[in-house]
This record gives sequence, C-alpha cells and structure tokens, in this order.
Amino acid sequence: MRFVAKTLYGLEKVLSEELISLGAANVQTANRAVLFEGDMSLLYRVNYCARTALSVLMPIDDFRIRSKDDLYKGGSKIEWDRFMDPDDTFSIVPVINSPHFGHTGYAGLILKDAIADSFRNKTGRRPSVDTTNPRILINLHISNDLVTISIDSSVVPLFKRGYRQEQSMAPLNEVLAAGIILLSGWKVSATLTDPMCGSGTIPIEAGLIACKIPPGKFRQFFGFQRWKDFNEDLFEKIKLECNSQIGLSPVKIFGSDISEQTIQYAKANVARAGLSDAISLEMSDFKNLRSIDDRGYVFLNPPYGQRIQPEEIDLLYSMIGTTLKHNFTGTTAWLITSNKESLKHVGLKPKEKHILFNGALECVLLKYEMYQGTKKQEKS
Repeated sequence: MRFVAKTLYGLEKVLSEELISLGAANVQTANRAVLFEGDMSLLYRVNYCARTALSVLMPIDDFRIRSKDDLYKGGSKIEWDRFMDPDDTFSIVPVINSPHFGHTGYAGLILKDAIADSFRNKTGRRPSVDTTNPRILINLHISNDLVTISIDSSVVPLFKRGYRQEQSMAPLNEVLAAGIILLSGWKVSATLTDPMCGSGTIPIEAGLIACKIPPGKFRQFFGFQRWKDFNEDLFEKIKLECNSQIGLSPVKIFGSDISEQTIQYAKANVARAGLSDAISLEMSDFKNLRSIDDRGYVFLNPPYGQRIQPEEIDLLYSMIGTTLKHNFTGTTAWLITSNKESLKHVGLKPKEKHILFNGALECVLLKYEMYQGTKKQEKS
C-alpha cells in the first residue's frame, strides 16, 4: 500500500529518515510531504510514533481530468462502500491548483456530489457531510490535470499531541519543535537547554525523544480508528510494543523563562507529559544563566518582534549573542526566528542555516558553534 505523510517545509528529510527507521519502503521526499509504502500495521505505527508528520494520507485513486465533469466521473467510479456506509458522515479537504477550477470549494462540492450519488444509486441512501466531526475525512488534491483522492488516517493533525493544554502567547508547533531537535543532530548524551522555553514545547519534545515516548501516546483518537477495516487488536499490539521501549531519560533537560506565569504553564504541560523527572524548569533571565555542560546543546526560540518595539528586540538579540559567547562556551546553539533584520545584532557567524516555517511565518534556523578559544585553537 502507498501512503503520503505530510510535514512542514524543511523537515522532509528528517521525516523520511523517521519513516525508514519505522520500516517504510520506497521512501521519496516531495514538497512538504514524504511518499512511502507499507502495510496497515505501518500506517498505525507512523501515526503513533512519527514525530515530524502532520498527517498520514492513504491515496485510494488518481486520474487525469480535462474538465470539471471528469472529476465527477472519476469520483463516481471509486467503490466508496469499501471505506464508509450510507449512515456515516464525511468531509472533504480540497487542495487545488488547477486551471479547471477557479474556486477551491467548488471542486470539493463536485466530489461530494459524486460520493452522495454513488451511494444513492446503490442503496437509495447517502452519507451526510459533517465538517466538524466527520467519520471519514477525504483529501482531494488536484495539480493541473492530475487528481489524487486520499483518506486521511489522522484527521486531527498529529502536532496536536495532547499534552499541551496550557500555552504562552506564541507557542511553537510540536512537529516543528521535534523537527528542530532531530535536525540539530542532538544525541541524548548531551544536556539540552531551552532558556526561552515558553510553554515548554522544545524541552517536552526532547524529553519524549530521550525517554522514547511515542508522540501519539497522549492522543485520544486517530482517524483510522473509524475506518471499516480498523483492526483494534493490531493497533493495541503496536501500542504495547512501542510503549514497552519507554524508559528514563539518560540526559538532563533544562528549560527556563523570564515569566513566572509561563513557567507555571510549562510545568503543567511537562507533568501532563509524564516528564517531571526528566525536565528541570526555573524562572530566569537568559543573561543570568551559565552552561553546566561545555558539550551541551542550547535551543532558542526568542520573540520574533510582532509584539515588541524594534529597539527592544534588537537589544534582546544582542543580549543573546553576548550571553552565548561568554556563558555558553563549548556548546552548540540553535536559534529559530522570522526576524532576519534583528539577527545581525546577535553578532555571531552561523555554521549552518535552514529555512523552516512556523505557521505562515518563514523562519531561519541557525546553528552557532560556541568554540572554546578560536577556531584555530579548537582544531589544534
């Protein structure tokens, strides 16, 4: 069977490596997605274990069209009763980039009619549309004249882990946080510090990795659990197998923030994730912190400047550079921001640069190696 795992821009390679480690075959990266093959067991496992997937789609048909009518004809030929019954509810998510459709919603309406008419012709009854809580979520993708129709096996996006119920003003997407950590090459032999942790997303995702806790462990629901062929025994077996790997963190993980209220949010989320023993949180200003591990990792997601005056944000970024240079010698620092203008105030030369997206914001993820002494001394 073939599947498509959707992800955030810039995390395609990270996700492909995850999928291979989970047993996927014929893995191919695309734009914001990774294509792979496997069986139903793998579909369950990817939903439960993949840290950088947003959702997992199961394509059920693809065909080419020359007009709007061809979409209706193609949709009508699919054996929809394999996936749902007349009493079920469904919803369609259209993703359209085609000259045949000037309005995205119109393509979705055509497919909806094809599904309804298909059932009405066979049974005299038809499933209803429910955009709030559908039993089956259908993804309609049209690129020029190529139509791909898929069933969404996740429904609720996989970044909604379930542990984060308290959050600060601009929380980091959980998939993005996990992707940054995996992209960094952090190993659980090095301490990890997030000195601007907000509601705790980066420390928690690091804790899940360190303790081998599947990110799906806290979720109440996956879309495939409503499918006609859902194998509950198989899914329970996969969960038991994955959960049996959970252990104690071999490394110290630290989070801090200048706001006491934010730290309270983070502590509540950490406790909900079962990571209170793995993650240490405190209220502190970053400039007052010092590294306890000269081979540790520091992750920074500072304010981007949407709610702060330009001169204040420039001073903040200058402080970040100074503190890293003087207080975190020997560490590897990763900083993500959409405020590229203020980055020059950091005053450090990045070793690596990656383009990522935090919601609609294009961000840059930078790696800084805080050498002890000069690069020349480090190499010698």
